[in-house]
Amino acid sequence: MKFKVLGSVGVEVDGRFHSIRGGHQRVLLAVLLVNGGKLVAAEELYTELWGDRPPVTVENALQAHVSRLRRTLHGWSDGDCALISRSTGYSLEFAAEDLDMNVFRRGVAQARAAMAPDPARAAHLLSGAMGLWRGAPLQDVAGGLICQSVAVQLAEEHLAATEDMLWLDLEREVPSAIGELKRMSIVHPWRERVTEMLMLALYRCGRQAEAIETYHAARARMVAELGTEPSPQLRERFLEILNQSPACAGTAANRTARPALAPELV
Repeated sequence: MKFKVLGSVGVEVDGRFHSIRGGHQRVLLAVLLVNGGKLVAAEELYTELWGDRPPVTVENALQAHVSRLRRTLHGWSDGDCALISRSTGYSLEFAAEDLDMNVFRRGVAQARAAMAPDPARAAHLLSGAMGLWRGAPLQDVAGGLICQSVAVQLAEEHLAATEDMLWLDLEREVPSAIGELKRMSIVHPWRERVTEMLMLALYRCGRQAEAIETYHAARARMVAELGTEPSPQLRERFLEILNQSPACAGTAANRTARPALAPELV
């Protein structure tokens, strides 16, 4: 049995996805999953399930949802997970590798470690990690504060991993890289890493003027709409392109720098 949160929340059994009937039980499962087996206080669950309008018999209502969810999971499980009741809350014990969120994060971490020594393997690992996504994370339970916070965090991690894949495409001179970078720069105009990679991609295929214009357009937009200048790294890359520095060359032997990886997100 595998748990899924990278999309709608549910359980995969023998390759078939099953949604959890009942919105409250689905939220309950999601909160227990994203807490990774840790105890979740009953008061936190009250808020996540009912917000500021809990039922009068909120304790009994929560216990009822826990019992229904436990029966549901027991029907699919081979004993490899357990919904545990404590005096102050509840926890779900399961193997870390049985949650797609954990598998995604591990795959991205492994890919980042392989990017410099083995770009092909890194691309393979990233592709596998990205393939776990079935839509927006926690898309059918993200109303509560806990789920909403995790959903935002996962969306950011997905975007950073997408940038990693684009960097690998750029390094391996994948023909579609420029088109995808242009699309990303429109959808995410404030991502300086995307702007930097687009500038490099254009420069490396002989379009220096367009690379320079990309920087000027990004800078003008930042100044006008955010009141800030580009980061030192982006300005440095612009000067390297302007001066045709070997650091921007398209051959691995001449490259001495690349866009910094996004920081680890946990």
